[in-house]
Order: sequence, then structure tokens, then C-alpha cells
Amino acid sequence: MVSNQILQNTIDGLKEITHTQMCVLDPEGNVLASTFTDADKHAKAAASFASSEADTQMIQGFQYFKVLDDREMEYILLVQGEGEEAHTVGRIVCFQIQSLLVAYKERFDKDNFIKNLLLDNLLLVDIYNRAKKLHIDTDVKRVVFIVEAGHDKDQNDLERVRSLFGGKSKDFVTAVDERDIIVVKELSDGDDAESLKKTAETILGLFKSGEGNPDVYIAYGTVANEIREVSGSYKEAKMALDVGRIFFEEQNIIAYSQLGIGRLIYQLPMPLCKMFIKEIFDGKSPDEFDEETLVTINKFFEKSLNVSETSRQLYIHRNTLVYRLDKLQKSTGLDLRVFEDAITFKIALMVVKYMKYMENMDY
Repeated sequence: MVSNQILQNTIDGLKEITHTQMCVLDPEGNVLASTFTDADKHAKAAASFASSEADTQMIQGFQYFKVLDDREMEYILLVQGEGEEAHTVGRIVCFQIQSLLVAYKERFDKDNFIKNLLLDNLLLVDIYNRAKKLHIDTDVKRVVFIVEAGHDKDQNDLERVRSLFGGKSKDFVTAVDERDIIVVKELSDGDDAESLKKTAETILGLFKSGEGNPDVYIAYGTVANEIREVSGSYKEAKMALDVGRIFFEEQNIIAYSQLGIGRLIYQLPMPLCKMFIKEIFDGKSPDEFDEETLVTINKFFEKSLNVSETSRQLYIHRNTLVYRLDKLQKSTGLDLRVFEDAITFKIALMVVKYMKYMENMDY
């Protein structure tokens, strides 16, 4: 349960304090961590000691200890020295490793609880009973962040995020699939929308400063006022991640509250989308518009349907822009200078974008 790297860091630190060589092996005699180079030569003796009834034993200048977890042997500890001082060091190291086992087991239990909570695998009564046993507050505000890197995550990605939140016992960092890292963050009374965005930016900074500078996308849901609402925040964050890929691909951070009409379009059934597009474009696709027309449309929307400002930005005469808009009106029946037609056209473009995304997902 405790990683070999954690064991190595622990005994390295204890060696610096005690000036004593030590080694940790598994019950089969495999070396897991050591402060000296030839620890493998003790493997056979350690395996023999593991099968004996003794809790401690002196063998070839090393004192052997059994490190127990719930009365079951988890590790074998070797400490160099034959005197009382070495024995005391060994007992201290055993206690430290046992404390690590307890801490990691508690984190593992909490991690399982959070995963099942996010995935709606718990009954309501079980949520509150298990939270009480694990000393997790049930009536505090929390929000769920999802971190998606441009590759399958590895342990380094998870530890990188845990380094930011893991030290805070009230925040949880976990994963439920191969790609995403999930942060369940507890909020204080002073946290607002701006502070949530800053938290997302801080997470993003962990990856942007990392090797390879991968594409990372972060989404987060709305605030859950109590623990049973956390799964809802998680579902919102997942939707924000999906909708963000379709309509906000230029943004690395997206909040569920910012999805707007994109959230509604994302939930439309595909047959209804096709029917709508057929009615608006008469079976045609916006892809059939030439580049000049598409640039004109996008700039016109960007400038809030302002003819003068759009023509200025496109470096064209106002009459030229009016000609292009008239031409578009003849081909589609929609006049973008009329607010209602502009809204219809904008929604149609978003629906087409959604349809293309879903088609690509099928391949």
C-alpha cells in the first residue's frame, strides 16, 4: 500500500537522524528500500526470519524486526548494530512505518468512499454513515474539478495534483478512469466564482510548467452544499468538459455555469438536430459556404451584429458587407441583421458543430 519511494524517503530521513544503516524487505525477502548497497545478501535470511515465530532476531550484525499491519506481517526491517541503541532505533522505525500504513489505509478508505460517492454507487443512508466513520464533514460546501491531460494520466500526474491539495485533509484527489484526475475541494465562506477560477488556473499551472507542456483542460461544476450533492457537481464538470471540447476548444478552463446555450444543444437528440438543420439550411451544410462568407459571419457575430464595426474590422466597405449579407439571406432565407434570424443562424451553426463532434466520436 505504501510505495517503495515513500519507504525509501522515510528510511533515508531516519538514517540522517540516527546515523544507522537500515533496510526494508517484503516477507519473501525482496528488497523494497535500503540505505546501503548490498542489501540483497540478506534476502535469504530475511525470508527465513519471516517464517519463524520470533518478532525480533539478531543475524550477522543486523537486528531483524517484523513490521505488522493488523497483526499481519507487512514488512521486515533490518537495522545495523547489536546493542540496545540499535534495538531502540529499530523499534522507532517500525513505529514510523506502521504509522505510514495506518495513514495510507485511511487515505485508501477515503479514496474509495469518494470514488463511490462520485459515481452514485452509494445509498443515501450509506453516504452519511460512511462519512461519519471516516470523519468527513457532510454539511460543508464542495466543488468538483476534473483535470484532463492530453494523454493517459500516470502516477506523476496524480501526485503533481496531490502535491497541491493532498496535504489538506479536507480536499480529495482521486481518479475513476484512465484519463481524468478529479479534485473534490472544500470551500470556505469567502470562496466565490473568481476563487474557483483561480484554483483551476493554479492546477493548470502545475502542468503548463511541466515537461512537454501537454494540452490540459480543466472543468468544474457548481457548488455542492452538502455531501450528497457532490456527485451532481461531478456530472456537471464532466458535461462542461465535453461541451467545452465542442464550443470552447480555445479555452483550457471551463465552468459548468458558463456553458450557456451549448449545454442545451449538447442534450439534444441527434434526429432532432438533423431535422432542425434540414429546415434551416434546406439540406445544405455551412461547410459549403466559401471562406469569405464564413469569415464574414463569424466577425459579424463577434461584433454583435454591428455593420459599421464589422466592415471596419474586415477592412471592407460597408456596402460590400451589406452585399455579402444580402447574398447570404438569399441562399438561407435568414437576414443576420435581424436579431431573431441571427439567433436562429447562430444556434444552427452550433448544432452543426455538435453534430460533427458526435459523428467523429462514433469513429
